[in-house]
Amino acid sequence: MIPLLNNYKDKWQVVATNDIKPGLDAMHVALEKLQHPERDLQVIHIAGTNGKGSTLAFIEQMALAHGLKVGKFTSPCVKDVHDQIQVNAASITEQAMDIVFKQLADAQVNGLLTDFELLTCAAFQHFANEQVDIVLLEAGMGGRFDSTNVITPVVSIIPSIALEHTNFLGDTLDKIAAHKAGIIKEKKPVVVGRLPQQALDVVVAEAQQKNAPLVILGQHIDVKVDARGDCYYHHQAAIIIPSLKRQLAGAHQADNLALALTAFLQFATQHKLDVDMAKIRQAVVQTFVAGRFEEVRMGLIFDGAHNPASVEKLVQTIQAYCAGKRVELVVGMLADKDIETALRLLEQVADAFYFVDFANERAAKAADVMKLSLASEKMIVTDVVAFLQQSSGENTVRIVTGSLYLLSEIRQQLEL
Repeated sequence: MIPLLNNYKDKWQVVATNDIKPGLDAMHVALEKLQHPERDLQVIHIAGTNGKGSTLAFIEQMALAHGLKVGKFTSPCVKDVHDQIQVNAASITEQAMDIVFKQLADAQVNGLLTDFELLTCAAFQHFANEQVDIVLLEAGMGGRFDSTNVITPVVSIIPSIALEHTNFLGDTLDKIAAHKAGIIKEKKPVVVGRLPQQALDVVVAEAQQKNAPLVILGQHIDVKVDARGDCYYHHQAAIIIPSLKRQLAGAHQADNLALALTAFLQFATQHKLDVDMAKIRQAVVQTFVAGRFEEVRMGLIFDGAHNPASVEKLVQTIQAYCAGKRVELVVGMLADKDIETALRLLEQVADAFYFVDFANERAAKAADVMKLSLASEKMIVTDVVAFLQQSSGENTVRIVTGSLYLLSEIRQQLEL
């Protein structure tokens, strides 16, 4: 369920189902009824397992620094449905959402779509209404049959590929890669991260089939991190950008920055936009993403690591930033995730585990997750807000992790 979406569905009597139905037929019908608001949008499209939000956040700041009007569609929400649709980093207002839903109702899309498809159409319509210069579009699940994959992008990005949503996308890397690679379009450039070879082979084959120029991190572009933590970006086309400082923690964010820079430079070239390196540096240092090793309060960090690949990055970041401190993890996970693998990774760096329940139909019970834990210090916390409001001690770091839905619920309860 997408928080507050039902308010607009009920108000404007637009029926949609809370199901997952991969496929594009319904989207094509609905967009035809809306007179195709997506067709004039200049889109950077991103699909992948991890790194999507951070990569788009870097691009967003670069575009804003150059005076562009930026639309962004991401999922899941941080607080509620409004923050999934943004223009110039501001969430869509209730008034603007009402305008969009009236357009949806007038177009008679009633009963055609799933909730996520409906929200995707709402995003396209809002960006068309606002006449944005660039749209940063994140696939919800997979890519090839995701509701966002009805556009022709300026450039596509695939930051990472790992096992996820195996009940929908398949149980092997090549099957999942085939879904992600579906966002590659005829003769449109694609930028990819450090993919496992099995996945990379699928992406390369798709790019060749579509005659799409392919840029691969570690081959055509790279980024180095110096002793001060600054980044040094290098492109095979002799583009070198030194002294890139960032506030997003973790070595993996340097890779996301490289992908973002490459995609933005592609966009700038195609749209004859003069790129100012001073503005690029300013954008990089200003980039922030909620729920990505986010210190919401002294000693309290939110990180939405929800699969083994992202948990591995979290572990590396904890090792780099929390050395010598007691690490307490507050964990709530979805039942369809690889919980045991995630716990084995987290147990390498955590001194204590506190397992919590949260309101999501896919959530695993805290008691069930705790049974899978091998940690010596562990317990269930029934009132997580009261627990987090307690002082944790000067040398202790508490990290809430496991599910972005958990982070969203706690954020609202703490009124952050």
